[in-house]
Amino acid sequence: MPVPYSLASISSWFLITFFVLFTLTRTSFCFAKATKTTSHHSKLSVDYYAKSCPKLEEFVGSVTSQQFKESPVSGPATIRLLFHDCFVGGCDASILIATKPGSKEKAERDAEENKELRVEGFETIRKAKVIVESKCPGIVSCADILAIAARDYVHLAGGPYYQVKKGRWDGKISRASRVGPNIPRANSTVDHIIKLFNSKGLTIEDMVVLSGAHTFGYAHCKHFVTRLYNYRGTGQPDPNMDPRLMTVLRMHCPTYGGNDDIVAPFDVTTPFLFDNAYYGNLQHNLGLLPSDQAMFLDPRTKPIVQGFAKDKQKFFKAFAFAMNKMSSIKVARGKRLGEKRKDCSMHV
Repeated sequence: MPVPYSLASISSWFLITFFVLFTLTRTSFCFAKATKTTSHHSKLSVDYYAKSCPKLEEFVGSVTSQQFKESPVSGPATIRLLFHDCFVGGCDASILIATKPGSKEKAERDAEENKELRVEGFETIRKAKVIVESKCPGIVSCADILAIAARDYVHLAGGPYYQVKKGRWDGKISRASRVGPNIPRANSTVDHIIKLFNSKGLTIEDMVVLSGAHTFGYAHCKHFVTRLYNYRGTGQPDPNMDPRLMTVLRMHCPTYGGNDDIVAPFDVTTPFLFDNAYYGNLQHNLGLLPSDQAMFLDPRTKPIVQGFAKDKQKFFKAFAFAMNKMSSIKVARGKRLGEKRKDCSMHV
């Protein structure tokens, strides 16, 4: 799930070219097997802090609403942060721990696969934690704040509001070496991604649903450039990409020597909204990443894509369920396995 990027860093000429082309030429893009789930899921509860910190969500919300106004990229950045946290060792905020000076092993956040994680996501949690600690010291975990903030951003961008189950503790282990095998790549096959999600207790439908987070956010050229020039080593572009999208992307993502900072939106039709247009785009060969477009080509996932493209509320309901399910993976509980960090970046 490549990095979302700050709107301020996207060159204006890229946006103008990109959106003018699709505004002028678009004619029909205006729609915009089960495995056992984690055993920790039932241990979380919506009212976990009802007595110890009853205004928790209000405190976190004061930060997310302000961050979203000042820097909208905070939304996809924080959702991606939650995904990278949960898929590596469980939802324990270990992604937030900074590498200790002089340490022989880097922490998760410094792994190669996490180098593009945006600072806006980390800043959201840091700011929220400061407020929460001032009101409810030593009570709320960084892991719970991350799950709440991700939900807030989904809703602020136009997506569903859902109740977040809470009760996570913060993990004590954060190792960069654990990241690589647990994070899907932009060119991962559907088979690989299904196996990875199944290993986390998530179904094929969960996989397609959670990929819908690509309804907003951005990806750097390097994550899709092979589709433009040398798809699967053929020396030819990917035949499963709309020619108009191909033309625009090639203008700004050359084979060699391009600007490393150039990014493109995952969703070319409504890139700033959380909606179901992402799935409609896949039906019209407008998926940006090869791993995204592959979901419409695979018979196991194609019907799910089609269903969400037709029914936004169905997608919203499924997304809310899948996010709570994902954010319950291998939850740390109690002092033996976890802690309540005052500073989310520092393991005590």
